[in-house]
Amino acid sequence: MPATAKKAFALRLDPALYAAIERLAAVELRSANAEIEILLREALARRGVKVTPSGAPKRGRPPKGGN
Repeated sequence: MPATAKKAFALRLDPALYAAIERLAAVELRSANAEIEILLREALARRGVKVTPSGAPKRGRPPKGGN
């Protein structure tokens, strides 16, 4: 598995919890998956667990001018 790949696993959630995450994600213009990741990072930070970001490249179109 390449270093930039994300770990995939099955996650069972209460449907009401998932619906709330989807609503929040829509407000934040994110996918439900990205919202779950952000919520987990925030929860870990509140508990004092430091998670260093992976070296994965940012997705999307590169800025104009080739920078």
